[in-house]
Amino acid sequence: MAMKISVVVLTGAGVSADSGIDTFRGAGGLWEGHRAEEVATPEAWAAAPEMVWRFYQMRRGKVKEAQPNPAHHALARLEKGLLAAGHGFTLISQNVDDLHQRAGSTVVSMHGSLAVLRCERCGEEVAGLDYLDDTAFQPCPKCEYERMRPDVVWFGEMPYHLEEIDRVMRGATHFLSCGTSGFVYPAAGLLAMARASGAETFVNSLDEPENLDPADHFLPGKAAEVIPELAEEWLGRWGGA
Repeated sequence: MAMKISVVVLTGAGVSADSGIDTFRGAGGLWEGHRAEEVATPEAWAAAPEMVWRFYQMRRGKVKEAQPNPAHHALARLEKGLLAAGHGFTLISQNVDDLHQRAGSTVVSMHGSLAVLRCERCGEEVAGLDYLDDTAFQPCPKCEYERMRPDVVWFGEMPYHLEEIDRVMRGATHFLSCGTSGFVYPAAGLLAMARASGAETFVNSLDEPENLDPADHFLPGKAAEVIPELAEEWLGRWGGA
């Protein structure tokens, strides 16, 4: 019987860069001129909610205008092909855009989604990018609390789906990290976890990330150029083409 493959992919901001979504570290440590602590912490939301709201409404608007690029589409094809061939596939993303989903992927979004607003009082969620007014908060349609927040994980908050991520990582035979800096934990620790569990590890980014190891296969370049080639190679090798 042929070996069953279990591929786990971790994506970061570099995957969406070719869709026009700015990366944080690629902008000199700034998002649209803002430091992370000014717009991406619970403390910032409590101290200056109007500024944080304007910032995230701008980001939501940019995501709505953006389109999936070849890397997003390639990962969706890889998922479909591997699952059809009886293998395992999990896509974990640090990205808070919805470009993977629009390309057709099933995503474990560990840092949440800009396409969702969440009520801090009752937990109600509103999906969609239609409400882009940056001068008025979106009130909760359920409990009528005056403002909903972006359903994204800010610095100092716990990422989502950690138990599920731990489970799939333990069963991975192949792990691909693409478009990540290797700085932000716990996501940055998944590469070492994959090595420790015996998975073959692949890393794609423009420059060597902080967590790269000599045991990893380093694939330098833009994700939109590297990932489609790798996906086709894997589909051909494991019978999902």
